[in-house]
Amino acid sequence: MPARILRLFLAVVFALGLFLGTAAAEERTVVGTIVRLDPAGGVLIVRDAAGASWSYKVAADAGIDLSAFHPGDRVKVTIGRATPLNMITAADLLRKGDRVEKTPF
Repeated sequence: MPARILRLFLAVVFALGLFLGTAAAEERTVVGTIVRLDPAGGVLIVRDAAGASWSYKVAADAGIDLSAFHPGDRVKVTIGRATPLNMITAADLLRKGDRVEKTPF
């Protein structure tokens, strides 16, 4: 009987760990070079060191001013909310609390 309870307890802990692991993803940061920029449209495309392109659309109320950036600038883009890897979209929406910062080469 105690072994059965222990197995059940371990199974529940394992399942809970899987559930919370995907639900509690941390903020995500991409460092790279701006390859396309449309400040008026709020669009930013960054290519990272591995050659992957990351597209971002800045929400109007995000408080991010893209006019300070230029193509070729090296930046760090941080999405400050939990974003599980399986939820990455073609153009991530940058919202209030997210950041775009210049970074040295």
